[in-house]
Amino acid sequence: MSRPDRSRLIRNGRGEPIDPVPFLVSAGLAFMLAFSIGPIYGLAYGISLSTSLAASGLAFLGIVAVAHAQLVRGAPAVDAGPLPAAPRFERLLYAAIAFGVVLVGLTVPLL
Repeated sequence: MSRPDRSRLIRNGRGEPIDPVPFLVSAGLAFMLAFSIGPIYGLAYGISLSTSLAASGLAFLGIVAVAHAQLVRGAPAVDAGPLPAAPRFERLLYAAIAFGVVLVGLTVPLL
């Protein structure tokens, strides 16, 4: 009995095989951040623990949905070659701005 080739199991929106590692790493980091920061800040805002955990779960699912759209459904095929520098820089810039907004939002309960 032969094992299936795992790289062929994950496909983008066009049906081409893709590398699943960036999505898995993003989903793992989203889980770690949502459930390590979310409940603490929810409690700082005076929200109950169960509501904070539910909000963290919703945040995690939202981040995973965006990551899936970007890193799986819209991903180029493995053999497509590297992306040009301009789109990569633009994505990095948008990610840095979003990260800055999140950091500013996390400091609000501390004021």
